[in-house]
Amino acid sequence: METQAISKIKGGGFLIQPSTPEETFTPEDFTEEQLLIGQTCREFLEKEVWPKLLDIDQQEPGLMPSLLDKAGALGFLGAAFPEKYGGLGEDFVTATIINENLGPGHSFSVAVSAHNGIGSLPILYFGTEEQKQKYMPKLASGEMKGAYALTEPGSGSDALGAKTTATLSADGKQYILNGQKIWITNAGFADVFTVFAKVDGDKFSAFIVEKGTPGLSMGEEEHKMGIKGSSTRQLFFENCAIPVENLLGEIGKGHIIAFNILNIGRLKLCAATTGGAKRGVTVALEYAMTREQFKTPIAKFGAIQHKLAEMCIRAFAADSALYRTAKWIDEKEQSLLAEGKPESETLLGAAEEYAIECAMLKVIGSEALDYIVDEGVQIFGGNGFSEDYNVSRAYRDSRINRIFEGTNEINRLLTLDMYLKRAMKGRIDLMTPAMGVQKELTSIPDFGEDDAPFAAELKAIANFKKAILMCAGGAVQKLMMQIEHEQEILMNIADMAIDTFQAESTLLRAMKMQQNDHEFASLAVDVAHTYISDAADRINHSGKCAINAFAEGDEQRMMLMGLKRFTKTNSFNTKEARRRITAKLLETKHYFFK
Repeated sequence: METQAISKIKGGGFLIQPSTPEETFTPEDFTEEQLLIGQTCREFLEKEVWPKLLDIDQQEPGLMPSLLDKAGALGFLGAAFPEKYGGLGEDFVTATIINENLGPGHSFSVAVSAHNGIGSLPILYFGTEEQKQKYMPKLASGEMKGAYALTEPGSGSDALGAKTTATLSADGKQYILNGQKIWITNAGFADVFTVFAKVDGDKFSAFIVEKGTPGLSMGEEEHKMGIKGSSTRQLFFENCAIPVENLLGEIGKGHIIAFNILNIGRLKLCAATTGGAKRGVTVALEYAMTREQFKTPIAKFGAIQHKLAEMCIRAFAADSALYRTAKWIDEKEQSLLAEGKPESETLLGAAEEYAIECAMLKVIGSEALDYIVDEGVQIFGGNGFSEDYNVSRAYRDSRINRIFEGTNEINRLLTLDMYLKRAMKGRIDLMTPAMGVQKELTSIPDFGEDDAPFAAELKAIANFKKAILMCAGGAVQKLMMQIEHEQEILMNIADMAIDTFQAESTLLRAMKMQQNDHEFASLAVDVAHTYISDAADRINHSGKCAINAFAEGDEQRMMLMGLKRFTKTNSFNTKEARRRITAKLLETKHYFFK
């Protein structure tokens, strides 16, 4: 494998910094060991999980904990934890590979992701050395199962609106918790909970609460639309006394724990949904090849081929953006270690650096999977609506992902909010390129042609970025501090950024595959061309909605003309490209990219 160039892209910097294929990490760059780990995860699902999906959905007593025990024995639970705490010490990309390949496990993947992520990481990254030594080895092996208790009846997206309280006892030895938590994943079998409460009614803080603590009780299992096999219960705290040693982090700093852990959780959710998306392509393909209408397999029909190819394109785009970011985080983590930062701070610092990308990835993965399972049901037709076919379970199970880890609306708003805050703090220079775009609007456009490979596609990506900077800069100039109240505009611009990030990630991956003479390079190029062509129309629509919402008169006309220029792409026959992609799907009989 060729040596991977180190990327110099800072968090959010893809919007203003150029990237090259050489510095872009892709799934084709996985090591043999990483490929083997992914295969082991898939074999585990095939042997231990998929044959038991009905029993899992019916919550057969002890089944889910036993599956987590088996996953722990294989190292899946503690792969990314340091070896001194019972983990395997694997890097962030490898941990992402595990999340992705366990992703098609339906309710099991929810349980394992919650345990590995929000159920364990708060202790790993914010716990004292004594807390880590006490809990992490057992969490890594699966001897203890973890859960995370943040959401309350009156506080979901507004986490800081929590009403659960923690009061120091008169002797100063215990905190007394009172309150309620809802939608707590793994609650039915968890041994340890990270619980958020307000000390003295206003200092948002985190605590470690063990199962069986007097005063801790829970409601019945929730009856959910999907992920039925995932344990989801309410927690009740009634004068629940926990030792002062179980305070996690500092008093009043619970928001730092909650928000930093969510950055990692968002990328992990993208990994799991991307794994489900790839599996969804294969499931729909297998059915389309065997289901006949008019004495012809439906996979031969153009309408179905369009669906199969689009499913493949969206999975490829999500996958490309996911591992591009995972490698950035991994490199930043290693850089912070080299600077002498404590190990407990490196991943959190790296994830915070790329929090914008993590927010976008959460939207990307969840919506790609939602599209794929929805079209999967359509391809299955009436059978897709039957409980006898697993695609109906996949459809129901997918829906929660647009709500988990911050709703997709919140993550869209966060994307622009973080950009603007970083610009104001000088962490990222958006003003200079935005002013450059403003000047370009009044200049004569250059429609010159460049015959270099991928010149037109690279120019299209650069222009998409100009469209974003133009809309964002214009909106901020016009609305100033009121922009935070214009959520529709913020979401329009976020959609432009999300499409551009995927388009660029997909193109760079395709270019790299072609440079390396990969066997599927030409098809990756078809994916990139098709994605860019369709994204141009979506970006134009989102930009038009934003501009029309804040501009008027000559300013509006000039910006709309600029938007039209920035979203102009060369004509491309997407129908034939999709047919070529589907032809390879039919030949290989599965999602053929890594």
